[in-house]
Amino acid sequence: MTYLLGVDTGGTYTDAVVLDEGADRVIASAKSLTTRPDLAPGVGSAIDAAIGKAGIEPKQVAMVSLSTTLATNALVEGQGGRVALIFIGFDEVELNRAGLTEALKGDPVVLLPGGHNHAGNEAAPLDRALLETEITRLAPEVTGFAVASAFATRNPAHENAARDAVRRIAGLPVTCSHELSAGLNGPRRALTALLNARLIGMIDRLIGACEGHMAALGIDAPLMVVRGDGALVSARLARERPIETILSGPAASIAGASWLTGERDALVSDIGGTTTDVCLLRDGKPAIDPMGARVGAFRTMVEAVAMRTTGLGGDSEVHLIDGLETGLRLGPRRLMPVALIARDHPGLVHEALDEWLAMDAPGEHDGRFALPLWQDAPPPGLTPREAAVAERLARGPQRLTDAVRTRLEHPALMRLVARGAAMIAGVTPSDASHVLGRLDSWDGQAARKAVALFARRRNGRGDRIATGPEDLAARIVARLESQTVDCLLEAAFDEDSRDWGNETSENLARHALTVAGLDRHRGVVQMSLTLGVPVIGLGASAPSYYPPLGDRLGARMILPEHAGVANAIGAVVGQVSMTATGVVTAPGPGLFAAHLPEGPQRFSDRDQALAALERVLRAEAEARARAAGVEEMRLSVVRDLTEIEVEGSAMFIEGQVRVTAQGRPRIATG
Repeated sequence: MTYLLGVDTGGTYTDAVVLDEGADRVIASAKSLTTRPDLAPGVGSAIDAAIGKAGIEPKQVAMVSLSTTLATNALVEGQGGRVALIFIGFDEVELNRAGLTEALKGDPVVLLPGGHNHAGNEAAPLDRALLETEITRLAPEVTGFAVASAFATRNPAHENAARDAVRRIAGLPVTCSHELSAGLNGPRRALTALLNARLIGMIDRLIGACEGHMAALGIDAPLMVVRGDGALVSARLARERPIETILSGPAASIAGASWLTGERDALVSDIGGTTTDVCLLRDGKPAIDPMGARVGAFRTMVEAVAMRTTGLGGDSEVHLIDGLETGLRLGPRRLMPVALIARDHPGLVHEALDEWLAMDAPGEHDGRFALPLWQDAPPPGLTPREAAVAERLARGPQRLTDAVRTRLEHPALMRLVARGAAMIAGVTPSDASHVLGRLDSWDGQAARKAVALFARRRNGRGDRIATGPEDLAARIVARLESQTVDCLLEAAFDEDSRDWGNETSENLARHALTVAGLDRHRGVVQMSLTLGVPVIGLGASAPSYYPPLGDRLGARMILPEHAGVANAIGAVVGQVSMTATGVVTAPGPGLFAAHLPEGPQRFSDRDQALAALERVLRAEAEARARAAGVEEMRLSVVRDLTEIEVEGSAMFIEGQVRVTAQGRPRIATG
């Protein structure tokens, strides 16, 4: 028999499933808490439990496939390593495009002369001396480099030179923008490369944890990773291009939803600890976002499923909206639930909560804790205030008020959180679920104390915001359900074929008429609004939060068996799909340039240029697929030619060629 092992690492849980490929069924599944900063214990625990329940020997596992929401969560929460952007042939104004300045978050930028023009010719010489000086200066302060050069997709020579210099001088990970996208938009390519460089360390640690445990168990099988478009890639490629794993978990969940339910048309909603991901399944398949994956505030150039990702999950931060009346808002940042930190540090948490509850009114940060997430040492390049906070956190988890001594130090702690070096614990929907008896995984008593403390906060009238922990917990859960309805409606309006004018899906989802339709208003005007497709709810907490949503939306709510491990299932039912793209341009009359990896090659015949480019792309796509373990593959070629008519004759402008190699990965035998 052939057994496949799927692993999904999320912000809260790591899931593992064992599939019998011949019988096409799940024979075991298991969950373990995701462990930070060292991911290995959580990964190992989930794998061990799933294999143990399946009653098989580890050596019987023929393939392991990994999906994750860690990259998606990091981008939604603005986390990742400190990196330097080498920006060649651009001016400072370009940093304000595509959200680059926001994405940089103060990380260093090196502006260098150089780059190429649209024909692939050098626009200005690369200042190699300044490049080497800046790399030497910045290397001790960063975890990696991103390189983006003007028109690098037409000629990558300057990006390649910068990459080689970084490797020679700094020995740090480096990402070139032309390796991630064939698009011309320089700032968006730079953004994609920057985010990729920021994620390398995180994904490398995850893959290393999985590989290490496989070796310890004696699993001699290929390790695959789910890409954002649902295809499988080798672990080696995922290490180099972690940006391609954004929406990996959601993409795997779509495959899992289709496999589990057999539904052809549905909205799939996957709730995790950090995010809710919604996608339309149409004719059994998700659509690919033609604009590139959008996660949080960032629109990347990564090909991925058309997914709406919102910072809303079981561990979302609970915000109190200021005003005379009491309002709540959840997310987008994830907190560690008080119930969870109390499980691991009961003395610290209960002593602090009891002291705070002994007072009549809670302080601004009462009920919150801070904990470090680094293993050996804090990250490099800290400011004096960040270093002071990090020094206190090095002693271990503590009350937030002990980690931060002044108001000026609070932003320093938040910067550590943004870099993934620290985490805040506080009240979340998971704590509210413990209070209401919907969840009993961790320390329910601590959750009750924390929610009771939060309920003592005052609104603008000076009244307590809730009568007690049960009252507040019910309102937190209701708020999560309400925001989930908004997520589903936004996706539905986006996917509907009707032209809604200039209204955004966000406005339509919250419009007074939409709300009246959901309320089934009956007056002089009678209104109703329902979804036209069922909703498939996925995620460990979906059975707790999603049942009421079907009635609200007038839709069939499907909560399949194994919904809590759908991502891990989807991780092993996909295929490898490797795509290579390139372009042919017309730099002058009778000239055609095929833009190859080593630079542009010129031809006097259009078809010869297209054929030369196609040969190179076929070889590249096939080689990448074979490296990923595919032995029998299908090759498909798409040519997209842009021509205009001049005096009755067609004039060639540009031709894009796309070659895709697809197939199932090799399964280990013997």
